[in-house]
Amino acid sequence: SLEEWPVALKESEKIWLDGRLVPWKDAQVHVLTHSLHYGLSAFEGIRCYRADDGRSSVFRLKEHVERLHLSAKIVEIAMPWSREQIETAILDTLRANRMAEGYIRPIVYLGAGAMGLLPRDNPPQLAIIVWPWGAYLGDEGLERGIRAKVSSYTRHHPNVSMTKSKTCGDYVNSILAKREVTRQGYDEAIMLDTNGLVAECSGENIFAVRRGVLKTPPLVSVLEGITRDSVIRIARDKGIEVVETSMTRDELYCADEVFLTGTAAELTPVREIDDRQVGAGSRGPITKTIQSTFFDAVHGRDRKYDSWLSPV
Repeated sequence: SLEEWPVALKESEKIWLDGRLVPWKDAQVHVLTHSLHYGLSAFEGIRCYRADDGRSSVFRLKEHVERLHLSAKIVEIAMPWSREQIETAILDTLRANRMAEGYIRPIVYLGAGAMGLLPRDNPPQLAIIVWPWGAYLGDEGLERGIRAKVSSYTRHHPNVSMTKSKTCGDYVNSILAKREVTRQGYDEAIMLDTNGLVAECSGENIFAVRRGVLKTPPLVSVLEGITRDSVIRIARDKGIEVVETSMTRDELYCADEVFLTGTAAELTPVREIDDRQVGAGSRGPITKTIQSTFFDAVHGRDRKYDSWLSPV
């Protein structure tokens, strides 16, 4: 339910900050931190899963850290740590907090220094935070599906905002869309691009099934989702045709199945869009098949996807 959504953040013991593990309460930033004022920072969302045998692994760690580095490059933040150092730091932070399963948030930002729109000597800083976090759209949503609404807010244009970077400031757009639709009783916002075509949701990529074909918007104005990529690979491994193509909002109304993908949302079905029932109004068979394989993969039950897992 909507009431369950706000995340009551559970403190962990340690946060990795600029090369040191410090107590949670000591991971502070100055009020003149440049990124606090102007939003120039980049982040990742990563999950660690516990397997049935008790071992823990981070899902697609290398790909997430690579995207963090690319995000920093796009927005011209000089990343102070190598990919290998960040991967090690993430694993160290999980171990320091004795966390077998949870969410991982690396964030690179510009620290205190000059104000104004041309930061010169503001030091780039990196923090890694981990905390327990269940299903972003609710456990019930993973099975029953959620209600979505097309937002009045338009998604970023690639020449207005760099759409391949997970830039913190860009998520104001997502917050406004999410607030708009949840205030009206819906669970998630679907966002159109500047041409009026389906782009993505406030924090997820979107897929639609029609007559056995799985469709998703191309990587033009949307983030190159790592869960999105995983779902495409799983679908093709199962012989499901996948097409990356432009879609209109009424194509979503006519779809047999619709689902969302993302690190936080994982793979969540959509049962209703703009007060129109999607398909049978419940999780469809293709969604269920891909979702089942996805969770088998992240929990280490399907060895075909072992390369996606980095042991803690």
